[in-house]
Amino acid sequence: MLSALAFVNSYVGRLDAAVLSRFPTTTRAFVREAVEAGEVLVDGRRAAKGLKLRGGETVEVKRLAEAADNVVAHDPSLRVPCIFEDDALLAYDKPPGMPVQPLSRTELGTMMNAVVAEHPECARLGDSPLMAGALHRIDADTSGLVLVARTASAFDALRAQFAAQTVKKTYLALVEGSVAAGGTLENDLVHDPTLPFCRMIDLHRNRLTRAQCERLKPLHAVTNFNPVGFATVENEERTLLEVTIYTGVTHQIRAQLALAGMHIVNDRLYGAFAVENQVGHCLHALAASFRHPASGEEAEIRTPLPAWAAGVYCGAGGLK
Repeated sequence: MLSALAFVNSYVGRLDAAVLSRFPTTTRAFVREAVEAGEVLVDGRRAAKGLKLRGGETVEVKRLAEAADNVVAHDPSLRVPCIFEDDALLAYDKPPGMPVQPLSRTELGTMMNAVVAEHPECARLGDSPLMAGALHRIDADTSGLVLVARTASAFDALRAQFAAQTVKKTYLALVEGSVAAGGTLENDLVHDPTLPFCRMIDLHRNRLTRAQCERLKPLHAVTNFNPVGFATVENEERTLLEVTIYTGVTHQIRAQLALAGMHIVNDRLYGAFAVENQVGHCLHALAASFRHPASGEEAEIRTPLPAWAAGVYCGAGGLK
């Protein structure tokens, strides 16, 4: 963290560029954050982030984060169930409503804030500072398994498996209506560019213009599903699906099931009816199968069943 520094500016151009050129150990995002917080003064006055400098100004930096400061903050008040632990790997059962990672170094309340508080060795692992060794993400409103590396070698070995799509990920999804048989879904998913938030659509089945579609980068997703239980709630039929994926496209299961007419219970973003007093939607990361990064042996880690599946699930191939 840089603090109490001042210099006479010789740069002609934007303030953030001038500060970044003077302090290369920081980042453009941190400079903008400091300017917006009033931590950067120009000739003794608070400056706007887009201020253009002409040279000769006195620039005072009261506080400025450096790239090395971009780590997940510790939050020892949080507790996330750890279901597996060894010298190389941790596995957690994330509750619904909790994000996996923070979006900034000051954000609290995420799973990784709790992880680094208990396992500080994870804080600087991986290729994304705020993931802190987490090997994959699940949506905030999705519950279940998240794997976290404890060493650099474990992270590299497991990320290679995720990239090669050899990690088998199994989910449970409770969907509206009755689904009689399983199947395989394949879609080229893209982010809907007309929305200010993330929602995935099919590149080949949408209301976008051809020009809009041509600017999008499709992500091919393959999802296998199989009914493993049925339930009736207030005269409404529901089907419990066991879902298997090897790819990891954003909102993959939610979007593909919805596109096929199978809406995950309480997933209002993808067209499901709202369920009162329920946190999150009924999608749970149940298990993952992979080669252990230290031993190289085949391994599988499974989480406990969520409450909404406990009375319905009979295991793969079984119906209740």
